[in-house]
Amino acid sequence: MTHAQQAPEGRIDYAETLDFPTKRLILIGTLLGLFLSALDQTIVSTALPRITQELEGLSLYSWVTTAYLLASTAMVPIYGKLSDIYGRKPVLMFGIVVFLLGSALCGMAGEPFLNNVFGSGMMQLVVFRGIQGFGAAALTSVAFAIIADIFAPAERGKYQGLFGAVFGLSSVIGPLLGGFLTDNVSWRWVFYVNLPIGLVALAFIFTKMPRLASGLKPKIDYLGALLIIVFSVPLLLALTFGADGTYAWTSPTVLGLFATSVVSLILFLFVESRHESPILPLSLFKNPTFAWGVLARFFIGAAFLGAILFLSLYLVNVQGVSATAAGTATIPLTMGLIAGAIGSGQLASRLGYYKTMIIIGLLLMMGGFGLLSTLSADTPYLRVVLYMVVLGLGLGPALPLFNLAIQNAVKPWEIGVATSSGQFFQQFGSVIGTAVFGAILTAMLPTQISRQLEPVKADAPPAIRAQLDALSGGTGGASESRSPQASFDAAAVKATTADGIRKGFDGVLTAVTGAVNTGNIAAVQAVATNPQFPAELGTQLKNIPAEAIATPQGREAVIAQIKAGLDTAQADAITQADTTLDKVGRAIKVAFATTVSRIYLVSILVAFLALLAALPMPNLRLPRKGEGKGESGGLASLEG
Repeated sequence: MTHAQQAPEGRIDYAETLDFPTKRLILIGTLLGLFLSALDQTIVSTALPRITQELEGLSLYSWVTTAYLLASTAMVPIYGKLSDIYGRKPVLMFGIVVFLLGSALCGMAGEPFLNNVFGSGMMQLVVFRGIQGFGAAALTSVAFAIIADIFAPAERGKYQGLFGAVFGLSSVIGPLLGGFLTDNVSWRWVFYVNLPIGLVALAFIFTKMPRLASGLKPKIDYLGALLIIVFSVPLLLALTFGADGTYAWTSPTVLGLFATSVVSLILFLFVESRHESPILPLSLFKNPTFAWGVLARFFIGAAFLGAILFLSLYLVNVQGVSATAAGTATIPLTMGLIAGAIGSGQLASRLGYYKTMIIIGLLLMMGGFGLLSTLSADTPYLRVVLYMVVLGLGLGPALPLFNLAIQNAVKPWEIGVATSSGQFFQQFGSVIGTAVFGAILTAMLPTQISRQLEPVKADAPPAIRAQLDALSGGTGGASESRSPQASFDAAAVKATTADGIRKGFDGVLTAVTGAVNTGNIAAVQAVATNPQFPAELGTQLKNIPAEAIATPQGREAVIAQIKAGLDTAQADAITQADTTLDKVGRAIKVAFATTVSRIYLVSILVAFLALLAALPMPNLRLPRKGEGKGESGGLASLEG
């Protein structure tokens, strides 16, 4: 038997030795820590517009999220391995402390006493968000492993479901709390609110949680840890730069980042294959449950983030949900997700098997994406709600059950690294999915808008045709088209257009009045040739006899008659412009709905790939408390 197969000396089976009240307190502290990380991802988005306005950092808007994502994704597998070596408790506490430090610093970004460290206030926020992400990675990677440490496999499902529900709950609470704090207190409290929650979590963990050590001797793979960061960060940067249009996909910057990532990956695989305690043991990929499970999670990550991102885009631009409320508009999807996560976890614990529910969940996910691919500009909102619930019910089981499957298939002392690897693959899938779907949106949306506007432009008044040309040619940047601000604000454009029409007619009236008051019929007829002058009134002006404007009374009568005609023409022009702009609004809604529906067609394929990856996974039985004790192979020995 090799070293990798032998249980470490002094390993404690916490699922057997801890009593339930202690497990409950550990669970509460861990859930609070995970809630911190999940809440932070949703609460900040609501406050970002106010933050960028106050800190004058619009150019760094997306980097507030990107910095967090880079740090958290790169560190996930490293924390997982460290928790296997040193125990879950110290790594989790370290992560919470770093996260709280980052939160406090984020709340202070731009304050005078920081003395412009790192540059502007917005740049400070970006750096401090990176610190937050550095700590948050420990919360997400270690939290799911703790469940596997303290509960027998057959019990884990119902608790893993609770962890999945935390993410869903945070997506409801986050935008509401973020909006309230930003509007009524200060955006800084969006970050400060983490402090009391985190301190309570720390108190629970410090006083009630055992070390939860695997028994492994501390042999740290420093080079592997460095290489996984050098692989992850350039790849994430390249995908981010390409997706948001910062650089072209074929630019030297993006290609250089991709090349750095590829070289680092090759070196990482070489180092990991030779290190006695690698960050990511390549032997795990010989385990079919682990190998197929992390691949499925990669595709689920891509599909999950795409579902949220582009559903919000549809709700804002087509259904007319306000940009502020967009974060809470996906609550039906979240409710379905929570129900799916908790329900599937409970069923897995009762039945002792999970694969059937994974397959059912993925089929429901495909069905949900299929329903969403039928979205149009006329889809009733209640039907959209139903589609969201179906998709949520499909996505829900994926969160707890793949974790459960992976943890059940590996050695107990490999749970940390295996769990964090699954999280790592899912987060990478989310980044790549966002880049791919964003590229589809960028390519399709301008074409769709131009196509839908063609018939509208053909019938549009000349005065607004130029505006429509600019509109159909100017919507296409990735960052622009994915932003709620890319929506067509019909009311604002109507007001601006009507104001322009009034000013134009006022100018015509001023010119006519000036010409008539000269008493010179040639000057009056010259004004009538102005192309902005209504044709019917122009003919009327040309036919005015010279004697009609020879006297002051005659000139007043002519001006009054022309003014009445101009008022009527102005009202007709505004009505015609409003009708045209209504058609424009409709055309843009159709363009957005068509583009988003095509993206969901691609999402069906992504979900199908996740299903294909899940099908070869063995359907392992979940041992109950007391089963498998003394087996040299641990839980993985049950795999047949």
